Amino acid sequence: MKKNKAAAILAVMLAALVGLVYYASLVLSANGKGEDMSIPLGLDLSGGVSITYQVVDENPSSEDMRDTIYKLQKRVEGYSTEAVVYQVGDDRITVEIPGVTDANEILAELGNPGSLEFQLGDGTVYMTGDQVANAQEGSQDDGYGGSEYVVRLTLTDEGAKIFAEVTAANIGNILPIVYDGERISEPRVENAIDGGDAVITGMADYAEAQTLATQIRVGSLALELKELESSVVGAQLGSEAISSSLKAAVIGLALIIVFMIVMYLLPGVAASVALVIYTTMVIATLQLFEITLTLPGIAGIILGIGMAVDANVVIFARIREEIAVGKSVRSAIQAGFQKALSAILDGNITTFIAAIVLMMLGSGTVKGFAYTLMISIVISLFTALVVTRWVLSALYELGLRDEKLYGRAKQMKTFDFVGKKAVYFGISLTVIAAGFIGMGVNAARGNHALNYGLDFMGGTSTTADFGKDYTISEIESEIVPLVSEITGDNDIQTNKVEGTTQITIKTRTLELAEREALNQMMTEKFGVKEETVTSQSISSTISGEMRSDALIAVLVSAVCMLIYIRFRFGDIRFGAGAVIALLHDVLVVLTVYALLRISVGNTFIACMLTIIGYSINDTIVIFDRLRENMSLMSGKVNQAALREVANRSVTQTLSRTINTSVTTFIMILMLFLLGVPSIREFSLPLMAGLICGSYSSVFISTELWYVLKTKTGKNKITA
Repeated sequence: MKKNKAAAILAVMLAALVGLVYYASLVLSANGKGEDMSIPLGLDLSGGVSITYQVVDENPSSEDMRDTIYKLQKRVEGYSTEAVVYQVGDDRITVEIPGVTDANEILAELGNPGSLEFQLGDGTVYMTGDQVANAQEGSQDDGYGGSEYVVRLTLTDEGAKIFAEVTAANIGNILPIVYDGERISEPRVENAIDGGDAVITGMADYAEAQTLATQIRVGSLALELKELESSVVGAQLGSEAISSSLKAAVIGLALIIVFMIVMYLLPGVAASVALVIYTTMVIATLQLFEITLTLPGIAGIILGIGMAVDANVVIFARIREEIAVGKSVRSAIQAGFQKALSAILDGNITTFIAAIVLMMLGSGTVKGFAYTLMISIVISLFTALVVTRWVLSALYELGLRDEKLYGRAKQMKTFDFVGKKAVYFGISLTVIAAGFIGMGVNAARGNHALNYGLDFMGGTSTTADFGKDYTISEIESEIVPLVSEITGDNDIQTNKVEGTTQITIKTRTLELAEREALNQMMTEKFGVKEETVTSQSISSTISGEMRSDALIAVLVSAVCMLIYIRFRFGDIRFGAGAVIALLHDVLVVLTVYALLRISVGNTFIACMLTIIGYSINDTIVIFDRLRENMSLMSGKVNQAALREVANRSVTQTLSRTINTSVTTFIMILMLFLLGVPSIREFSLPLMAGLICGSYSSVFISTELWYVLKTKTGKNKITA
C-alpha cells in the first residue's frame, strides 16, 4: 500500500467517523421528542399505546383466555417486537404497544376482533377461526411464468382433520369464509387438502391478500372481544433511564477507549476508531430500519460492544505473538488478522445462530433482543475485520512502523489449569448448590423460590382519580417514587387516559395492609378521594406460552450451537464442554437472583441470553486455540501431552480473556452506577454473569473437554 492510498483510506475513515458521530448525535438528540430522526423506543423506555378489550362471552374459560392472549401477542408483534398482552381481572385483556402514540390509528389497523367461520355452500359451519393457527399473505408461481398473490393458511391438528374431510367431499364447490356475518372470501376447492396447509388464490393484488390474511388472523381468536378503552401508557423506566443509560454508555465507551490505547498502543487507537464507528452504525441502523429499542435491546448492544472489543483483542494478541517470534510488523499484522479470523468467525457465528433461533421461536422481549443482537454482531464483525485493519495498515504505511508501537507478547509460564479441575468443579457445584438451597429456604418460608416480578407473576392494578391531568414525566417523578417506597417494588408501571385525571398504577401483588397504605398516601399527598380508588388483580405479561417459547428457543439454540461446534471442530466433546459450561453459567446467575432476591421480570430472559452469548464466544476463542495446538502435535497423543496442550491453550488466551472481560465489565458497571433502580437490577446479574462466563471459559469448559477426551469414546486415552 502506497502512502497516498494509506492517507486516502485514513481520511475516508476519519470522515466516516465524523459523519456517523454527527448523525448519531442528531438521532440521540431527537429521541423522546417524537421527531422523524428518533429511534423507536419500547414501552419500558418511552411508553406507547394501551388497548383494553372486554370478552363478549360470559364466563370465559381460563384455557380460552390463555389461547386468546397468546394469539393476540403473536398478532401485535407486527406493530412492535416488544408488544405485550396480558389478562386483567377475569374477562379483560390489555394490549400494550410501544413506539406508537395514536391509539385510534392502532385500533383501526388492529381491527376489532370478531368471529370467523368456514361454511359450506348452504351456510353450514364446518370450522371456526380457533382452528386456524396462522394466515400469511404471499405470492407463488401461477404456472404461466408469472406470479399470483395468495393467502397461505396453517390449521391446527383438529382443523386439518376437518378440512381434509370437507375438501375431499366438496371438490369443485365454493366454501365461503365468513367474518362477522360477511363473506370475505369465496374460494373454490380444486382438490382434497390434507396436512393442514392450504393456499387461497385469486387475489387481485398484494393489498387484497394482506387484508384477507389480516381478517382471518383477527377472526381466529378463541373468544370474541370488544374494545373497552384505549390510552397512552407512561414509560416504565422513563426519560431519566434514557438519560442515565446514554451517560453511562458515553463514559463506559470513553473508558474502554483509554483502556485499549494503554494496553495495545497503536492498535488500540485503530480499535478505538472502529469501536466508535460500530456504536454509531448501530444507532444509525436502529433509526433507519425503525427497530424498537428496549432495555433488553440495550443488552444486545452491550454484548455487541463486548464482541467487537473481543475480536480486536484476539487480533492484537496474535500480532504481538508474531512479532515475538521474529516477524516484521507488516508480516505480523497480516498474520495476526489471518490467524485470528477462525476464532472470531466461530465465536460470532455461534452467537448469531442463537440469535436467529431466538428471533424465529421467541416472542416479546426475546425477539427484540435477537434483532438487536444480530445487528450488533454483523456490524461488530465489519468494524473489527475491515475498519480496524484498514486504519492499522494505513497508520503503518504512513510511517508508524516501530514494533514498540505494537507491543511484543511476553512468554507466560504455563499454569496447570487441568490439574486443579477438581477444585474448580467443586467451587462451581458449591455456588450452584447454594442457589438451590436459597430457593428452597425461600419456598419453605412461604415465599416464591425466586423473587418473581410483575411480568412473571401478575400483580395489582390500582386506578384512582388524581383530580389533575398529570404529564407522564410528572407521574414518574412525583407519584412513582412514593409508590415504590410503600411497595418496595422497582418494577412499577403506570398509564393514563389522555385528557382525563385517572391514573392506573401496576405493582406486584399487594397485601391488604399495603393497599391501605397506598390509598392513604394518595389521599394525603395528592388529594385523591378514596371512593375513586379501585383495585384488581392482573395476570402476568409473560404468559406460560411465552415462557415456554423462550425455554424452547434457548434449548434449540444450544442444540444448534452444539451441532455447529461439532461440525467446525470435528469433535462433539468440544460442543459438549461448551454447552455444559453454558448451563453452569445459567445456574450460577440463577443463584445470584435467588440469594440477592433480584426481581425476576421481563429483563430476566434477556439477561440470561446475554450471558449465554458472551460465554459461548469466550469459550470458542479458547477452543480455537486448543484446536490449533492439537493440529501441531505429532506422534502418539497420550494423557500427559493432552493435559499439556490444554493448559498451554488456556494460558495463551488468558490475557485476551481478562482484557475482554474488563472492557465489557466497564460498560455494565457504568450502567449499574449511573442507572435508575430498574437498570441497576438488570446490570447486577449481568456483571455476575460476565464474571461467571469468563470463569467457566477458563476453568470449566476446557477442563470438561479434557475429561471427556480422556474418559469417553473410541479416543479414550490412558496414561
